[in-house]
Amino acid sequence: MSYPSAPIAGRLRTRNLGARFDVVLVGCSVLLGMIGVVTVYTATKGKLALLGEDPRYFLKRQAVFLVIGVVVMVAMALFDYRRLEQISTVLYLGILLALVAVLATPSQHGAQRWFPLGPIQLQPSEFATVVLIIAIATYCFRRPEGLVFRDLVRMVLMAGLPMVLVFKQPDLGTAIVMSVILLVMLAVAGMPGRYLLALIGAAVLLVLFAVNVGLLQKYQIDRLTSFISPNGASQAATYNVAQAKEAIAHGGVFGQGVLHGALTNLAYVPEQQTDFIFSAVGEQVGFVGASVLLAIYGVVAWRVLRAAQLARDSMGRLLCTGIFALLVFSVFENVGMNMGIMPVTGIPLPFISYGGSAMIVFFATIGITASVNARSAR
Repeated sequence: MSYPSAPIAGRLRTRNLGARFDVVLVGCSVLLGMIGVVTVYTATKGKLALLGEDPRYFLKRQAVFLVIGVVVMVAMALFDYRRLEQISTVLYLGILLALVAVLATPSQHGAQRWFPLGPIQLQPSEFATVVLIIAIATYCFRRPEGLVFRDLVRMVLMAGLPMVLVFKQPDLGTAIVMSVILLVMLAVAGMPGRYLLALIGAAVLLVLFAVNVGLLQKYQIDRLTSFISPNGASQAATYNVAQAKEAIAHGGVFGQGVLHGALTNLAYVPEQQTDFIFSAVGEQVGFVGASVLLAIYGVVAWRVLRAAQLARDSMGRLLCTGIFALLVFSVFENVGMNMGIMPVTGIPLPFISYGGSAMIVFFATIGITASVNARSAR
């Protein structure tokens, strides 16, 4: 029997990977990024014009972030996800050093979250989420015999260290996302249910302890509780949400039209290009347009979940599971806080909210998913 030469075998492998490339996943993700560029522009042009500044300032920056994100996605899709196991320790230690170093930077808006790199700012906490996914997936992959209580303790400590550093910045929203990722990945990895229930109980006790001893600042407590009892909360805690809800309600069924939302154009909604960007979507394209946007997210989530089901090993399955948890919870939390049914935590809307670090991270996760799918057991 004759075998193909190395160059021919390489071309065959490349062709095979290309045939398995998830065009739907990548196409929907890029489409979301393009929608984000337009939405960021519509949410900021009015405010910038009133201030006498370039109305396309955020548009141009977000477009650059989109291009960088797509390049990162393609690079990660071509990269064999199984090699992430070999560099997981380096990535984990590197992100810990970055999270420690960022605490030494000057405070901006009352927080220490960003490294200033010329015209852009790098936010390590955003990258910490995907590094945590890789670290947990690697640990579970190296335990094919199954997980026991000792493994639970180790992984809680592994996740707890970056979570504490992120909380210290303070960035409560990202710390919550990381805890959700850990819980979902442990469940899929086969951690016994009694241990997961004990972990949830311990988390609840920890939150109560943090509130009672003052580890959570007053504004953080107000944000977390105002959605439960908005009438009893302070105006400062509910103002942003109230304005966002008003903008969404003003959009009605079909919206006011792109570039024609009064509350968006006159900058009535604070932080609309980041935390409350969904309100700009709701006002301009209405219930129908917002439903289409959520449907696109649904397709992305479905393709990520499908990649997890088709993965050839537990490493790929757990990577996609963590990415699924990150994407779905981020969308649910951001949209929910814009509508007043979830607490305000500062979690960005994937691919839509303004920000380079978040854009790169979300596209990197899509690239990892595409890599798992291309090397699946089909």
